[in-house]
Amino acid sequence: MPSTEHEDIVAMLAGGLGLDALSLEDQRAAMEASAAMSPPDADVNFSEVNANGVLADWVSVEESLAHRVVLYLHGGAYSLGSRNTHRGLAGRIARAAQARVLLAEYRLAPEHPFPAAVEDATACWRWLVSEGYSPASMAIAGDSAGGGLAMATLLALKAADAPLPACAVGLSPWTDLEGTGPTANPGAVDDPMLTPDGLRESGRLYAGNALRNPLAAPLHGDLQGLPPLLLQVGTREILLSDSTRFAEKAQKAGVDVTLEVSEGLIHVWQMLPGVPEADDAVRRIGAFIGRHLSAAA
Repeated sequence: MPSTEHEDIVAMLAGGLGLDALSLEDQRAAMEASAAMSPPDADVNFSEVNANGVLADWVSVEESLAHRVVLYLHGGAYSLGSRNTHRGLAGRIARAAQARVLLAEYRLAPEHPFPAAVEDATACWRWLVSEGYSPASMAIAGDSAGGGLAMATLLALKAADAPLPACAVGLSPWTDLEGTGPTANPGAVDDPMLTPDGLRESGRLYAGNALRNPLAAPLHGDLQGLPPLLLQVGTREILLSDSTRFAEKAQKAGVDVTLEVSEGLIHVWQMLPGVPEADDAVRRIGAFIGRHLSAAA
């Protein structure tokens, strides 16, 4: 059963105005304002860098090992979010994984539709490699749209015969832009964060007529040869079936997949402040990344 802290936040979300009812400008402002709910710890360090034309933050703590890197791609339906909204989570992952996190500010739709986000994510990866970081000591991670983008980045790198990271992490990754999974049907789950109509509209806003392009919707990709994956998702999510179907397809392709389905938890609960399930999930993310990067380094 979810904790009291988790359920208090669910109740707060249920009593608020859904983002779907707001203009895109107001949605972006609301998400930026939400960053104040989950600030980075006081000892987290940030420095801006230009990664092949993409602005990003280096995020680190005292425990971060210089050679160990996580490229992190924020969520927000490809049209919302920023480094600002995800610095808190990036800092906690840096601590848990004992790594430096490169938190990328990829371009957003509709001003910059698909494939702009994939181009920016792969540009950041190539910059890291050009800076001398070993792919065997790096991971790619992201949440929601950023989780889907992390999987799409793996596919783009594989298609280009570029070196892949040692592992990748998707937090409730959005892998099917059309919302064809069973949990994306109206009324299938009680999701206080997303709606089926809003999900599909965001997919069209990002990818237009390319909704089944594997680099936009990685559920449709050839997953053979991907590195070990950790997928975390809650049962109260529209995107639950995006994770379960992607995990099943990856496993059939011979990929080492760890799928964690958490009962009663909402979309990207890992970001929620003061929630014990969030702390536990981030610890598991750090252990997964550390295990694979330590073995590969």
